[in-house]
Amino acid sequence: MAGEDLTQAIDEQFHISPDAVNTDEHVHVLNHSNSFCLLDRWGNIYNHGKLVQGIYHQGTRFISRLILTINGEKPLLLGSAIKEDNDVLSVDLSNPFLEECGIQDNTVHIFRNQFVREGEYHEKINCRHFGDHPCSFTLNLSFNGDFKDIFEIRGLKRQVVSNTVETRKYADGISLHYTGLDKVERTALIKFNTSVPFTIEDRKVDFFVDIAPGESVNIHYCVYFLIGNQPTPDSDYHSAKTSLKKELTDTGLFAYIRTTNEQFNHWLTRSKIDVQSLLAITGTGLYPYAGVPWYNTPFGRDGIITAIETLWIAPQIAKNVLLYLAGGQAHQVIPSKDADPGKILHEARSGEMANTGEIPFREYYGTIDATPLFIMLAGMYYERTADLDLIKEIWPNIKAAINWIDLYGDLDGDGFVEYQHKADNGLTNQGWKDPFDSIMYEDGQMAEPPIALVEVQAYVYGAKRLGGVLADHMQEKELSQKLIREAETLKKRFNERFWDDSLNCYVLALDAKKQPCRVISSNAGHCLFTKIADDDKAEKLAETLLSEDMFSGWGIRTLSAKEKRFNPMSYHNGSVWPHDNALIAYGLSLYGLQEHTLKIMQALFEASLFISLQRMPELYCGFNRRSFEGPTSYPVACSPQAWSVAVVFMLLQACFRLEIDAPAKTVTFDKPILPEYLDYIYIEHLKLPGGICNLQMKRFLHDVGFNVLEKPADWDIIIKK
Repeated sequence: MAGEDLTQAIDEQFHISPDAVNTDEHVHVLNHSNSFCLLDRWGNIYNHGKLVQGIYHQGTRFISRLILTINGEKPLLLGSAIKEDNDVLSVDLSNPFLEECGIQDNTVHIFRNQFVREGEYHEKINCRHFGDHPCSFTLNLSFNGDFKDIFEIRGLKRQVVSNTVETRKYADGISLHYTGLDKVERTALIKFNTSVPFTIEDRKVDFFVDIAPGESVNIHYCVYFLIGNQPTPDSDYHSAKTSLKKELTDTGLFAYIRTTNEQFNHWLTRSKIDVQSLLAITGTGLYPYAGVPWYNTPFGRDGIITAIETLWIAPQIAKNVLLYLAGGQAHQVIPSKDADPGKILHEARSGEMANTGEIPFREYYGTIDATPLFIMLAGMYYERTADLDLIKEIWPNIKAAINWIDLYGDLDGDGFVEYQHKADNGLTNQGWKDPFDSIMYEDGQMAEPPIALVEVQAYVYGAKRLGGVLADHMQEKELSQKLIREAETLKKRFNERFWDDSLNCYVLALDAKKQPCRVISSNAGHCLFTKIADDDKAEKLAETLLSEDMFSGWGIRTLSAKEKRFNPMSYHNGSVWPHDNALIAYGLSLYGLQEHTLKIMQALFEASLFISLQRMPELYCGFNRRSFEGPTSYPVACSPQAWSVAVVFMLLQACFRLEIDAPAKTVTFDKPILPEYLDYIYIEHLKLPGGICNLQMKRFLHDVGFNVLEKPADWDIIIKK
C-alpha cells in the first residue's frame, strides 16, 4: 500500500489542479506558436489567487498583471470577442461617470485590439469622444511579471526559492528582467508608440489624454519576450498584425472546404485557424503543439494523431511531424527519461523547471504508444503522398522504432507490448490515459504493471502491417514478409486474449500476470481505427460503444457509466474526448458502420454549437445530454487543443470513406454518406502529387452525387456506390 501511495503522490504532482483557473471569470485565449495569453473579458490580466491569466512564452509566464483603468477606475464593459479570421481580441469599453473631470458615463469609447504573435504581444487602444465638450482624463496601464514556470501555475509546489524580478525604465518603455535558477535570463520588454504624452512610474504607465468632441486618439504598445541574448524584434502593431493574418490564413497547408451549412463552415474555419495557430516553427518545419495553456509544447502522441486527423487535407503537417520526431528519437537507455533506443519522444519542455530537473520533461520518453504510432503515420503518409524520398530519409528511424517494439516494448516476450516506468518521477501510466487512476480492474482497484493496453496492441498491429508495406518499397523483402506475418499473428492472438464475450467489448488491458482488466472503455474503440478487430467483433463493439452507458449524447465516454470508477467529471474516467471519438468514428467507417459514424459526428457538431467560438476543447464532462443545454465544461481543459480542433477533418473523411492512394494515383469514395445538415460540400485545392483536385458533393435521400471539376490527368477519381 505504501508503494501505491508513493506512485499516486508522484503522479498527482503533475496533475492539473482544478483551482488553477477562476471558473467564475470567462477567459479569452490568444495563441501563436510558442506564445499565448489568457485575458479576462476586459482584456486585463489579474494575478491574485491562483488565476492562470497571463502572457506566456516558451513555458514561462512573462506577464502576470496587465490592467487598464481610466482615472484609476475600471472601465465599463460593453462586449469582447475574438475575431474569426486572425485571433485578434476586440474589447469594447466605455468610461464610468468621472466626477472630477465632469465626464458622464458612456461618453468615451475605449476600443482595445490585442493579439499575440510568436515572441510578441501587441495592443492598440483607441479612445473616441462622443460628448459635446472637450475632455481630459488619464488612462492607466499597470504591468507586472512573475516569470513563473507553467508547472508552478498548474499547481506543482517548488522546493526552491525563485530569484527576484528587476525593473528597468526607458524613455519609451520599461522592461522586466528575471534570471532563472537555470541561469537563463528572461526579459519582457514593453515599448510604447503614441503621440499621447505619458509618464512611467515603476510598473505603471499614465497616458494623459486630451480629446475634442468627435475625435479619437491611439495608443500602441508591444511586449517582446526575450530569452538570453536574443535581439529585440523590429515590428510594430500594424506590420505584426499583417504578418499574423498571413501566417494564420495563407499557409497553403490545407485544402479548402465549404458547405451549405454556415454553422458547419464556422466550425471548419475555426478548426483550421486553431490548428495553424498551434503550429510552431522548428528546425524541421511547423510542428503542432498539443494545446493551450498546459501543453503548448511538442508532444509525440498528440502531434502524430493531429497529423493523422489532417493527413488527407494537409499532408505537409505529417511530413513535418515525422521529421521532427525522427530527429528526437532516443538512441540509448536512459532510465531517468524512460528512454530506450528507437523510442519516440513523449514530451519536450524548455522552461526553468525542466532545465533545472525539477520536472523530468525536458526530453521525456514515457509513452508506450508514440513509437508504433510514428511507424503508422509514416506508412499512412506514404500512401497519401508517394513521397518515397522522405521514407528513405527516415527509414533508419522507422527500423529503429520497429526494433524498439520487439526489444524494449514487449517486456516479457509474449508478443504484446507493455509499459512500466523506469524514471523515479516519471508517469506511471503511459498510454494516452496517463493519470494514476485510469487503468483499473472491474472492482476499481488499480492494475498491476507491466500493463498491456488494448489500444497499444492495435497500434502495434497497424505499425507492423504498414511497416511491412514500407519495407517492401525499400526493397527489404524479408523484413516486409516478417512484419506482415507478425501483424497477422498479433491480430489472431489479440482477438483471442482481449475480447470478452460477456462485455461485448475488448478488455481495457492485461496486467502483469496477463489477467484482464474487464472494464468497458473507449480505448477498445481504437481497435477499429487500425482494423485489428475481427469483423464480427467490430459490429458488437460498435453497439457497446454507442450504448446508453457509453454514449452521453455528446459523444462516447472514456469509461462506461456501469464501471466502479465512473465519474463524468473526471479527466479520463467518464469524460468525453473529441479526438477519441474521431478515431472511433473513423474506425467505424472502415467497417462500413456509417450510421454509427454519423451519430458520433452529429453529437460533436451539435456540441460545438454550444461551445465558445465552436472551438472543440480537449475534453468535456460526460453527463447525460439534457434538453436545451450544451455539454458541461471541464474546468481546466486545454482550448485550443490540436487533436481536438482537428477532429472535424477526420469526421468528414469518415463520412466520405475517403482513401487517397498516391502510389496507385487514385482517390476513392467508398459508399460515402452525408449527414442531413450537409446538402452540398465543395472541396478545392486538394493537393495530389502532380496537381490538385476540386470537386463537389451533393446529398440525396439515399445517395451522394459527385462533380469532379479538376484533377491531374493521370489520376482516377473512383466513386463506389
